[in-house]
Amino acid sequence: MSIDLAHAVVVITGASSGIGQATAEAFARRGSRLVLAARSLAALEKVAETCRSLGADAIAVETDVTDPQAVVALASKAEEFGRIDVWVSNVGIGAVGRFHETPIEAHEQVVRANLLGHINDAHAVVPIFLRQGHGVFINMISLGGFAAAPFAAAYSASKFGLRGFAEALRAELADKPNIHICDIYPAFVDTPGLRHGANYVGREITAPPPVINARRVARAIVEVAISPRPSTTVGSVTAMTRLAHLVAPNFAARTLGRFMEGYFERAPRVEVSSGNLYGPPARAGGIDGGLRSEASHTSRNVVLALTAIAALAAGAAVASGSHRRRRSIDALSDWLSRHR
Repeated sequence: MSIDLAHAVVVITGASSGIGQATAEAFARRGSRLVLAARSLAALEKVAETCRSLGADAIAVETDVTDPQAVVALASKAEEFGRIDVWVSNVGIGAVGRFHETPIEAHEQVVRANLLGHINDAHAVVPIFLRQGHGVFINMISLGGFAAAPFAAAYSASKFGLRGFAEALRAELADKPNIHICDIYPAFVDTPGLRHGANYVGREITAPPPVINARRVARAIVEVAISPRPSTTVGSVTAMTRLAHLVAPNFAARTLGRFMEGYFERAPRVEVSSGNLYGPPARAGGIDGGLRSEASHTSRNVVLALTAIAALAAGAAVASGSHRRRRSIDALSDWLSRHR
C-alpha cells in the first residue's frame, strides 16, 4: 500500500514545536491538509501559518490528549475535511529525577500523556479508519521503548507500555490490510523538549551525542505515511541500544544509571521545576533545541562507537559472576565519565 500525500488529511498531535512542528512542515511541503493539535493554541497558530505559507491547508485545534473527549472532538473536526488518512500521535513529556524524589503526581502525568494520550488518540481515530476502510496511525515512541532510562522511571514505563499497546493493536487489526499501526523509534533528538520537561534532580539536563535533527525524524514519519511499516528506527543509537538491551538488559541499565549519577554530580545546578507537565511551556521553542554541535559531530560518533564496543565487550562478563560484573560496570562507568 502506498499513499499519495497530496490533499491527504493528516492529524498531528504535539504539533506546536520540535518533532511535531517539523513533521507538520514536512507534510505541508507534500500538499497535505493538516489538522494540528497541542495545548497552546497561540503556538499552534504560528505553526499553521508557516504550513499555509508552504502551500498547505492547515488548521489549529487546541487539544489536551489526556482528555479523551477533547481527542474525540479533534477527530470530529478533522473529519470535516471528509476523511482522516494519517494520524501522527506525537505527544511526549518527561520528568527527570530519582524515582522517590519525584512527586507521584508527576509520574502519573507522564504516563497519562505518553501512554494514555496515545491510547486516546487511537481510540478516537480507529473507528473512523474502520468506517472508511483505510488509515495510518503513527506512534512516536523513542529508543526509550527498548531500554529503560534511570532517573526517568515513569517515562520508561510509558514508552515500554506504548510499544506493547501498539503491538497489541496491530495484531487486532491484522486482518485489515489498509489500516496500519506504525511505530517510530528515534534516538536523542535536538528539540526544546529537554528544556520544557520537568526537572526534579536540580541539575542541568542535556542529551548525549550524537543528537539528530528533528527534521530527519519528520522525514521518516512522512516515509512511513507513504509506505507504512510496523517499526522504524531513526539513528544508529536506537539500533545499538536495542541490541545492548537484548544482550544484557540489567547490565545496560545499571551502567547507564551509574553514568547518569556521575553526570549529575558535575552538572550545573538549576531550579527544580515541573516544566510542561501540567500546561504548555511559556515559549513553544520552535523545532530546534540547540543541542547539536556540527563541529564535533565526527569525534562524537567515534566516541559513541567506542562506547558501544566497550558496552558489548563488558556485557560478555555478565555471566561470569557478580564480582566480575561489578568490576565491569565500574570500569565502563569510569570510561564513560571520562569520555562523555
